[in-house]
Amino acid sequence: MNLSTITPNHKITRLFLMACILGGMSLPSQASQRTSVAAEDGIFTFWKKKKTETESDTTKGKDKDSKLKKYDEIITSDAITKKGVIDIHRVKKDYYFEISDSLLNRDFLLVNKISKVPSEVNELGFNKGINYQNLLIRFEVDTLTEKIWVKTYHPYYEGKAGDAITQSVEDNYMPSIRECFGLACFGKDSTTYVFKVNKVFDGSEKSLNDLFGILGMPGAAVKDLSKINEVKSFQKNLVVKSLLTTKAEGITVTVEVTSNMVLLAEKAMKPRFADRRIGYFTTKHFYYSDDQQAVENREFVNRWRLEPKSEDVEKYLAGELVEPKKPIVYYIDPSTPPQWRQAIKDGITDWQSAFEKAGFKNAIIAKDAPTDDPDFDGDDVRYSMITYAASNQANAMGPSVVDPRSGEIIEADVIWWHNVMTALHSWIRIQTGVIDPKARDNKFSDEHMAHAIRFVSSHEIGHTLGLMHNMGASAAFPVDSLRSRSFTNKMGGTAPSIMDYARFNYVAQPNDEVVNITPQIGVYDKYAIAWAYRWIQEDTPWDEVKVLSQMIRKHENDPLYHYGPQQDGKNTIDPSAQSEDLGDNSMKASRYGLANLKRIVPEVEKWTCEEGESYGKAGKMMMGVIGQWFTYANHVVANVGGVYLDQPVFGENKSAYVHVEKAKQKDAVKYLIDEVINIPQWIANAEIYKKSYPIKESVIGDIEYAPTTLFRDLHARIFYSLLEKDRLLRMQQNEAENGDNAYTLTEMMSDLHQGIFSKTIKNQKLDVFTRQSQKNFVDVLIISQNKTLEKTSKKSLQNQEAACCPLHQHMPLLCDYGVKSRALFHDHEQDDVSSRYANRNLFYATMNRVSDDVSVKRGELLRIKELLLKKVKIADEATRFHYQDLILRIEEALHTY
Repeated sequence: MNLSTITPNHKITRLFLMACILGGMSLPSQASQRTSVAAEDGIFTFWKKKKTETESDTTKGKDKDSKLKKYDEIITSDAITKKGVIDIHRVKKDYYFEISDSLLNRDFLLVNKISKVPSEVNELGFNKGINYQNLLIRFEVDTLTEKIWVKTYHPYYEGKAGDAITQSVEDNYMPSIRECFGLACFGKDSTTYVFKVNKVFDGSEKSLNDLFGILGMPGAAVKDLSKINEVKSFQKNLVVKSLLTTKAEGITVTVEVTSNMVLLAEKAMKPRFADRRIGYFTTKHFYYSDDQQAVENREFVNRWRLEPKSEDVEKYLAGELVEPKKPIVYYIDPSTPPQWRQAIKDGITDWQSAFEKAGFKNAIIAKDAPTDDPDFDGDDVRYSMITYAASNQANAMGPSVVDPRSGEIIEADVIWWHNVMTALHSWIRIQTGVIDPKARDNKFSDEHMAHAIRFVSSHEIGHTLGLMHNMGASAAFPVDSLRSRSFTNKMGGTAPSIMDYARFNYVAQPNDEVVNITPQIGVYDKYAIAWAYRWIQEDTPWDEVKVLSQMIRKHENDPLYHYGPQQDGKNTIDPSAQSEDLGDNSMKASRYGLANLKRIVPEVEKWTCEEGESYGKAGKMMMGVIGQWFTYANHVVANVGGVYLDQPVFGENKSAYVHVEKAKQKDAVKYLIDEVINIPQWIANAEIYKKSYPIKESVIGDIEYAPTTLFRDLHARIFYSLLEKDRLLRMQQNEAENGDNAYTLTEMMSDLHQGIFSKTIKNQKLDVFTRQSQKNFVDVLIISQNKTLEKTSKKSLQNQEAACCPLHQHMPLLCDYGVKSRALFHDHEQDDVSSRYANRNLFYATMNRVSDDVSVKRGELLRIKELLLKKVKIADEATRFHYQDLILRIEEALHTY
């Protein structure tokens, strides 16, 4: 679920915005957005703040020889003027900005948003409210050449005042000229400058608005099919609305966009240094000084500016709750169906209790967007909006616009796709239908759905407050405690953080009488908000570090306050920080979950079918059940070769790496053999398959999957995951550290052999599913061994860029509300994006050809061959042919004819 930052760099943004949206995720959970500013804009009083403009380039040069026209010749009586931070004049078809010299070299944040889209773009997941490009710009006047320069700045580099190296910082991080305008005339009193701006808003130039390039669409805007629609100017910002059209491959696409130009405060907010023990989106910053022996790399927490009013400072410091100078206000889109508005508002105001822990009351407010104010515009960055999108997307996201000089969130949005309710419905029915009769119908009551909407609202608002996913939160609750009515009522929901993907309580059993089964804002969330938003009177962020660290140290050994970052879905290392899991033991939780799934399968027809309708809904629900079954399997797999990760600092009695206990790893393999590899009849041959195969919805229509085909593919995925090289190398590291106390490669292979070939060992006839399982296992052994022996491929610059460039680390991530069947189909884009949220890059892979996994895989293939040679004369013909085939495959792979 996400959060996230959009970088000003077009190339980077294009790559990752498409990865996020086309992957069906979280534009970026994460959810802040990045811009750029000059290195010379110091933030702290003792850091140098030096003006770069020269007198000759700005206020001088208004000489008598200028051939510029007079003001009245440009801004004629036909002009329609909007007064504001920058006056905007419309003279027939031309648009002019008039900027005061007091605003030259001031920081403006340019924020480009989508306002309206055609169906072709809607289907790609681009909708109203999405912020696709941010730039931090400054205007400079060059009267000698009679031009207005627009420069972009990167704010991430700063030199200490008075130090020699500061000049080098200015020289090595200079601003770039992004656009220029011809100076049309001076203002009436010669303190303002007038210039024509049509070209950057009507599609002629893409320097300040690269819509189609960023969205990955071929071609640029067609000027004759594009235009400026509307302009507005206010005290601190201006708004320009445009229609931009492109043509490509016979398709014409027109998108309405809104460009905001916001004047930022002269003095940026005091930043707060991030700490990896608590999960916030961040903005990078690099400090240079003469006394360093290494550049100081820092990350600023992305957060709103909450400060007590001057008259309330003493009360605040004395521990009294006070109202902030400026509360955080969210407006509900008028397009939101009336029955959901209060639930969304409640999800917002539920965070008030968290802000009270930071010392503020009424800090976060929800309002209906006014419908009678002509100046109100949901795409105006003065307003944070919950934007409701009519779309088939089953998702939501919560990005923010951030001042990169300090990490201050200046505006936030939640994009709420209408179809997210289909995902909620699927989850709730499959995960809680057994224990809650209200969750069994094809359509829930408004009250029941509103309860789930409130949870999604709170989660997405959490992202807009700066919070990242905390996938480690759910591991703080013992599995059996989730079956306790008193425990769940006391703790609230399924995890101590709503920023986990803890979903709904699938552990509770029918007779447990647990009713508090929905994720809620918890202990960790309140602690995290208090840590980031507590107003501290210290002068600099360095002065705050000790205070903030003490806040964390108070809870260093309490699992309720633990932060476990989101991991790469293809290579989960820490099984305690997984998406969509519950409790502190994956095997125990999954066995409870399976018990409920077994109860559901016989009820699928009854719960879904209606008189005169097809069995399509039953097929889709069954695919959801299989998706949940497979999700449990993936949770269990992560324990094999798993490592619990932490972020200890000096003085804490913690380990950074602790291998999962041997007994747990062995139990994980047993679970996989019993419940996944040897496919249970309750899911392999369900009665409902006589009426409908499992059905997956897709853009080309519903796809019905034959169970044998579906389970064959799922088996392959489990085996590839189990034998993945990094997992096996982690197991070798465990053996090197812990010897006999480690679950070794040879032990795992022996356990798998005994489980997969148990019927073969007993000389029994094999059914179709068992034959498929054995073939998959042998095939994966052969292929993964061959890949291990291949030479390492050369990495491309593009791949390295994503790993190394700091701008890539906080792209917006869509929260994943896809229905459960999505887990059955590999999604490379999803995994690539989610991997950027793992703040650990543990490297195990090395000379793969000389690692033990090659020996173990070959040894297992030889053991299988030896077994099959003994059993190949079995009477059952299908089984005999199967053995003969496997023997030939192994001999060919090992060249042992």
